[in-house]
Amino acid sequence: MAEVSLSKVTKEFGAVSVIKGIDLQIADGEFCVFVGPSGCGKSTLLRMVAGLEEISSGALRIGGRDMTQVGPSDRGVAMVFQSYALYPHMTVAENIGFGLRMTGHDKAEIAKRTSAAAKMLQLDHLLDRKPGQLSGGQRQRVAIGRAIVRNPDVFLFDEPLSNLDAALRVQMRGEISRLHQDLGATMIYVTHDQVEAMTMADKIVVLSAGHIEQVGSPLELYHRPRNLFVAGFIGSPKMNFLTVEARPAPGGAEVTLPGGAVVTLAGQIAVAGQMTLGLRPEHASATGVGDAVLEGTVKLAEHLGSETLFFVALSDGSEIAVKADGLASERPGDRMRVGVPARACHLFDAAGQALINGDLTR
Repeated sequence: MAEVSLSKVTKEFGAVSVIKGIDLQIADGEFCVFVGPSGCGKSTLLRMVAGLEEISSGALRIGGRDMTQVGPSDRGVAMVFQSYALYPHMTVAENIGFGLRMTGHDKAEIAKRTSAAAKMLQLDHLLDRKPGQLSGGQRQRVAIGRAIVRNPDVFLFDEPLSNLDAALRVQMRGEISRLHQDLGATMIYVTHDQVEAMTMADKIVVLSAGHIEQVGSPLELYHRPRNLFVAGFIGSPKMNFLTVEARPAPGGAEVTLPGGAVVTLAGQIAVAGQMTLGLRPEHASATGVGDAVLEGTVKLAEHLGSETLFFVALSDGSEIAVKADGLASERPGDRMRVGVPARACHLFDAAGQALINGDLTR
């Protein structure tokens, strides 16, 4: 078993608190992604699990064993870094097996494990090449192979795809996901790219300023964001936010949109006042179909082939993004009526906490 448990874990660098009391459970065999903006503490937290950073307070358990004071080499973890960190004078086979040589494994065992890892990663035909003869994606697979041969309890990935171009990132996302399925191992993956998080994770941990904002499956975070931070971070393009006036009403919450249109959301609120309405670009209608209509002027149209992304300026000066069909013909300067479906709307209070989440199952 290789479940990972963090209890009230903190990290201070002098007087600066970086990790502020993290409580987290990662199940055996789970693919968990730490996501958040730069400086939120996600890489520091991963390095604390790896043993590369000391835990200031709290406890870390891996497979039920207390690892808080255990050295990195004895934690049963293997880490893949953002930098490939390959030895340029060694072959692929030598790079993959280097860690095993350092721990005294015999040549036959090293060759066996190296061959198995190379076959799994489709590197078996490249074992005699040097890193300088490989593409970026192939080098990253060698770095992953170096981790696989150690048979760790937990794999740790620190933004491993950030040095690759867009096409290679997509390819490597699929390869790492397949690797997880094949090995069934516990994996913790750090990224600032929420698209990577959404496409790869069983569980996403959204971090901000050293604490956890929300933990859940990708669809939970997408459809049920706990606050404005999570709602704005998960989803691409990000959720639209509009300043609105809301008040309790029979059967729900009555919300007055910019321009005066009113929409009633299913869900109870206790108080009235200025709040924030959230609506994802893919749920807004460029054809004006909805429970309420926003009117504005197209400021920018991004034609992406299969879809078109419009940025529309509203009467109060705010701007929303609207995702439409790829053949939509509106141009900058055109007027657009944007339909707002009540069941897709989210409502956040003045403190940014979610009061109502859209329910697209209705």
